[in-house]
Formats: sequence, C-alpha cells, structure tokens
Amino acid sequence: MNKSCPQPIVILISGTGSNMQAIVQAAQREGWADRHGARVAAVISNRSDAAGLAWAQSQDIETSVIDHRTFADRAAFDTALMAAIDLYAADGVQPLVVLAGFMRILTADFVRHYEGRLVNIHPSLLPAFPGLHTHQRAIDMGCRFAGATVHRVTEALDHGEILAQAVVPVLPDDTPDTLAARVLTQEHLIYPRAIAAWLQQQAAGR
Repeated sequence: MNKSCPQPIVILISGTGSNMQAIVQAAQREGWADRHGARVAAVISNRSDAAGLAWAQSQDIETSVIDHRTFADRAAFDTALMAAIDLYAADGVQPLVVLAGFMRILTADFVRHYEGRLVNIHPSLLPAFPGLHTHQRAIDMGCRFAGATVHRVTEALDHGEILAQAVVPVLPDDTPDTLAARVLTQEHLIYPRAIAAWLQQQAAGR
C-alpha cells in the first residue's frame, strides 16, 4: 500500500458512532495516511437521524444514508449498501468495511462480498454472549469479568477470527448500564488498534 493507492476505510453506523469517532481520531492522531497509506473515506448510516453523521461531516468526511426502511427486504437493502460502499474503491483497492454500532444483520451475500475486509466490535468476550443484551446476561450468569471483542465478520452472527479483546471486571453493584459504560471505554481503545494492525498487515503484503 502507498500514498498513491490509499486503503479506503468505510465505517457503518446507526447512531452516535462513538467507536467511529474513536477510529477517526486515532487515524488523525497517529497519521494513518502516512503510516499505513489509509484514510477514512466515508461514513454511511441506515438512519438519517444518526448523530454520528453530523460529527463525521464536521471532520470533512463524506457521509451518506441508505435507509433500510425504503427497501422491500434485507437483500435489496444490502445490495444498495454494497453499491454505496464500493464507490469508495480506489485504484482497485477495495474498502475495509468497519461496523461501528451498525444495527443491521447482514446477508450472507454481503458478508461474502467483503470477506476478509469486514470487521465488527461486539460488547462481550466472544464466544461468550453473542447477540443482544450482553451486559445483562453477563451479570445474570455471575461473570466476574466482561469485555469487548473485535472480530472478522462471517456468516455466523458474532463469530469469526478474534482480532482483539479487552477485559473489564464485573463489579458487585453493576447494572447493565454501568457495565456497558466501562466496556465502551475499552472499545474505544481496542477498535482503532485492531484496525491499525490490520492496515499494517495489508501494507506488508500479508
């Protein structure tokens, strides 16, 4: 990878995009353009009211909305989303697609299209607690530790190669909200690190 052929990164969000913000700030702070030949090319949301869109625009990042409610089914939405993402391919370099609070289950065709370059962060120590309500489930099970996992996306929900994990304690008086807040601070640290490591591997031709 080099500056003349940068690695585009497209981030998908559905809400505030706090992980998206952490990634963009890390890219700026750590000079990913020079260090890894990479740039955050776009932020795309399935919701026009996603607060993260305005923040991305304030950073001069291109944004777009593909509203899932306007499509007849999931497959049609994913086809439109793929078309929007692939606009950011640069000189044959396909985008790295980063799910950052993107609240849609993706079709197998979508996952296969981005195989090897589609990553997600999940608020549990996978393989424990895939799916929803992870913090309540961890508390209910009496877990002493919880955390977050960055992983490659596969057709199986919340599976795929683990790229990074962070562990936090579950405190005796934790609620799902307090545990979620503690986990989120770690998400903001490990997600940018995992992406930077992926970019470094790509630049090395691995």
